[in-house]
Amino acid sequence: MNALANEKIQEIQRTAQRVIAAQAGDRAAFGELFVQYEKSIYAIALRRTGNPTEAQELVQDVFMQAMQKIEQLRAPEAFGGWLRQITVRMAINRITRRKVAFATEPEVLEATVLGEGTPDQELMDKERQAQVRDGMARLRDMDRDTLEAFYVKGQSLAEMADEFDAPIGTIKRRLHVARKRLAVEVEELATV
Repeated sequence: MNALANEKIQEIQRTAQRVIAAQAGDRAAFGELFVQYEKSIYAIALRRTGNPTEAQELVQDVFMQAMQKIEQLRAPEAFGGWLRQITVRMAINRITRRKVAFATEPEVLEATVLGEGTPDQELMDKERQAQVRDGMARLRDMDRDTLEAFYVKGQSLAEMADEFDAPIGTIKRRLHVARKRLAVEVEELATV
């Protein structure tokens, strides 16, 4: 085993030990986890919210949530991926809540909205989206999870490597294969 892999294994073991201690109520261990993951969680939060102040608030909320729910984590070595999932979910919730909805008359709305294309084009786009959703549903779990992590959750290859516990090269290959399989599924649905 090379030194880099050995170092990574030791880091995962140290993290798991901190998680176990934090689950037993050791606040200092949770503080160490905070220091270890704060920057990466901030980066995800900033990418999702687009606002440094809001990202910092989100980091605080994420760690509060993690501290309250840490006993529920069954696999201590998966803490990083679990924390990233909390971050993405809370960012989506935050963004969804901050959008302000307002009512307007249909005539005003119709006069101010610029269409992306013709009604035919919009219908074709909706059909294509439905085909992609159906194609995703027909994929194997690993292919679907890989595509969702990259395209829906917006994870980087490095984040996916951590979450799936696989080298980046393997993640790249999985993405390539999953894209090809999705293309085949969508093509089959289009011919039906």
